Amino acid sequence: MTYQHLFGPVPSRRLGRSLGVDLVPLKTCSYNCIYCECGRTTHLTTERKEYVPTAGVISELDDCLAKHPSLDYVTFSGSGEPTLHSGIGKISDFLAERYPEYRVALLTNGSLFSLQEVREEVSGIDVIIPSLDTGEERTFRRIDRPHPSLSIEKIISGLEALREEFKGEIWLEIFVVPGLNDTETEIEALRKAVLRIRPDRVDLNTLDRPGVVTWIRAASEEDLERFAAGLDYPAVEMIRKPPPTEGGERFSEDALDSIMQTIRRRPCTMEDLCEMSGMRPTEINKYLRQLTMEGKVMEERGKRGVFFFAGSVK
Repeated sequence: MTYQHLFGPVPSRRLGRSLGVDLVPLKTCSYNCIYCECGRTTHLTTERKEYVPTAGVISELDDCLAKHPSLDYVTFSGSGEPTLHSGIGKISDFLAERYPEYRVALLTNGSLFSLQEVREEVSGIDVIIPSLDTGEERTFRRIDRPHPSLSIEKIISGLEALREEFKGEIWLEIFVVPGLNDTETEIEALRKAVLRIRPDRVDLNTLDRPGVVTWIRAASEEDLERFAAGLDYPAVEMIRKPPPTEGGERFSEDALDSIMQTIRRRPCTMEDLCEMSGMRPTEINKYLRQLTMEGKVMEERGKRGVFFFAGSVK
């Protein structure tokens, strides 16, 4: 069976061996973040609907999980914002009832938790990882470039409500963008927001692959440590690059070889690789990260975006 809505399993820095579940078309989202590794949002929306067939996703999950693959998590993630899909609750309920041995995670920008229906639909998930990059409205508009109907107070209030009702774990992710959200004022606003939300932990992340804009840069180790100290929260973790995977034990050698064979012939953007391979951007990113760390792939920004090419040829 060829899966249209599942990808991986892929290695995750936080979730181990993760089977991805993609519920929206590329790139359907309520944000158009400047740091997004999947590229620019082409459909900026807060409309919830059945973007892909719910029954089809459930059928694929049933086929895959019935084989009892070795997984750490089944993860809602992929090409956009998963909570935009109106069937996420039904899919989550199916996983809990049919395959309770698998933990389920949700990677989300956190934009829709002001809606009670969304909070109810994700109530059976084990771990929710929402993002919150600022506590200031002006910076929210500059970094996340959200749908006009959204405000930072609406986001924070929604996450507060989620914390009150949700019985699982919440790992709040903050993406540190030097020059935008790392000033003392910004960190203090985030500290206050974190105290309101009371997550089980806070994850500090920064740029790993090229983002949507050219000028954004990664925060240094010192930047992240200063940021963590400013938050003054008991559970803060810095998401560092993983070490190269020895022997490719967590990667599909066929997929790695397919990507290398493609970019040896001509440089490709993320969109090119997704179209040619049938893989999702999240999955492609994992492979490109591994190949880059091994020195086999390099990247360069061109007119159509960031191009990836074999390290020995250009």
